[in-house]
Amino acid sequence: MKIAFYGSSLVSAYWNGAATYYRGLLRALAEKGYDITFYEPDVYDRQKNRDMDPPDWCRVVVYEGTIDALKAVTSEAAEADIVVKASGVGFEDDRLLEEVLRNARPHALKIFWDVDAPATLAELRANPDHPLRRALAGLDLVLTYGGGDPVVNAYRSVGAAECVPIYNALDPQTHHPVPQDYRFAADLGFLGNRLPDREARVEHFFLEPASLLPNRTCLLGGSGWQDKPIPSNVRYIGHVPTRDHNAFNVTPMAVLNISRASMAENGFSPATRVFEAAGAGACLITDYWEGIDVFLKSGEEVLVARDGQDVAALLDGLSRQAAREIGEKARRRVLAEHTYVNRAETADEIFRARLGGREAAE
Repeated sequence: MKIAFYGSSLVSAYWNGAATYYRGLLRALAEKGYDITFYEPDVYDRQKNRDMDPPDWCRVVVYEGTIDALKAVTSEAAEADIVVKASGVGFEDDRLLEEVLRNARPHALKIFWDVDAPATLAELRANPDHPLRRALAGLDLVLTYGGGDPVVNAYRSVGAAECVPIYNALDPQTHHPVPQDYRFAADLGFLGNRLPDREARVEHFFLEPASLLPNRTCLLGGSGWQDKPIPSNVRYIGHVPTRDHNAFNVTPMAVLNISRASMAENGFSPATRVFEAAGAGACLITDYWEGIDVFLKSGEEVLVARDGQDVAALLDGLSRQAAREIGEKARRRVLAEHTYVNRAETADEIFRARLGGREAAE
C-alpha cells in the first residue's frame, strides 16, 4: 500500500521535535511493506541543518515554500492508498490540508496525524471556525502521538469520526547505549529547545534545583537558551545534533525530562525524549504527568518529580550505581513494550481494518 505523508521534516530535526517520531514509525511501517513518500517544505533552514540523508525505506520529496510547489506535491496524493497530513508542517498548514483532501482518491484513507494534540485542541476550542474543524468531516481518522482518553474524547467532541493515540516510542537502531563522552559530563543533563510553554517549567524543574545544589554539575542543551540567566553550576552547550543524543543521555548521572505545559496538563503524553533516554539506558528523572506508569514504573524504571525541590532531593540522594540500575530497568521495559515496531503493528491493524472494510463494501 502507498502512503503519501505530508509532514514537517523527516531529514532534519532542526526545530522539529517530531523528526524522531516520524523516522521510527515510518521505517517500521516500511518494513511491513508500505511504500511511503514523505513530503516536506524547505522552510526554517531545516534543509541547511539536515542530520540524515534521505533513507532507502522512504522516498523524500522536498518542495519550495510556495503555493505553486504545495499544489504540485499535493497532486500526488491522488496516487496513494493512505494520505496523511500531519500537524505543524510549518508552511500554509490549512491550505495544505485543503489541497490534500481535494486531491485524495475517494476511497483513500484520509488521516490527520497530530503530533501536538493539546496545542491543536486549544486552537480548536478558541476558534469555532478553525479550518481543521471544517475539515474533520472529510477525514476518516485522527491519529495522535499521545494524549490518551482526554485527547480522544476532545477530538470526538469537535467532530472527528475516530481518534486513536499512536504513542511515541523507541527506535533501537538509533537510540541505544554508547560509551560516555566527556563533552557531556555532568550530574544532571537537560536537553530541550526554548519554547514559550516550556520555559517556566525549565526554570522550576531544572534551574531551581541546580541553584539548590551548587556542588552538582548541570548541563543544558538545546536551541534558544543563550541569553537565559543560569546558575554558575549550569553549563550551556547549545544545539545538540541527533547523532550526539545517545552520548548526551548516557554520560550524565541522570537526565531530566520536562514536559511542555500543555502536555503535562493533558497527561498520557510521553515526550520522544523519554524513550530516547530509556533506550540508551539513562537514568531518567521526569516531571509528573498522569499516565506515567503506563510506560515506565515510577521509582524503579523512572524517577518522578512534582516540583524543583523533588528534583533536587532525587539528585542529591542518587548514586551512580543506583542510576545505572534504574536506566537498565527502563531500557528492558521499553525494548519489550515501547518500540516503533510495536506502534507500527497498531497502525497497520488500523489501516488494514479500515481499508479492508471499504473493499468489502464495494
